[in-house]
Amino acid sequence: MKYLQNIINPSLLILIAVVIRLLPHPANVAPIGALALFGGVYLNKKYALVVPLIAMVISDYFLGFDTTMPFVYGSFFLIGLLGLWLRDHKSPQHVVAGSLLGSVLFFLITNFGVWLVSGMYAKTFSGLLACYVAGLPFFRNTIIGDLFYTGVFFGGFELVEHTIQNIKPKTIAHI
Repeated sequence: MKYLQNIINPSLLILIAVVIRLLPHPANVAPIGALALFGGVYLNKKYALVVPLIAMVISDYFLGFDTTMPFVYGSFFLIGLLGLWLRDHKSPQHVVAGSLLGSVLFFLITNFGVWLVSGMYAKTFSGLLACYVAGLPFFRNTIIGDLFYTGVFFGGFELVEHTIQNIKPKTIAHI
């Protein structure tokens, strides 16, 4: 239902994502990856790629910025592009696969960024592998958060859309 897609409020999505990110939560169990995927599918294309990035900038203002942010933001931009592809290929299987692929992209890109700019790991292949191994607990949390919030965003939207489509206008009885 295109009407429902046109009334999704990007500002409300940003606010929800910022609040969730600022509330206490396990590391990497956050809505931004799911928001990037959802935005690519349902938001107007002029908002699709920027909504998750704006949510990140606002919440990072309070949480702090670091040298890996270009990798973090870049990964969410790519997940948004994945959502744009998903727009024309939407099915439950593709949404779940897109969420998992988004988690993998985030893990690979951000851990590469940590290895490259943090100084925590030797700039060798062994150092890169050590960085990825150290990131595995966070990867598990990323998958959990992405799948959960993807379910909330996509499932909530589809539920509202289904409900609206099945509302029957009340007939007025004539006296």
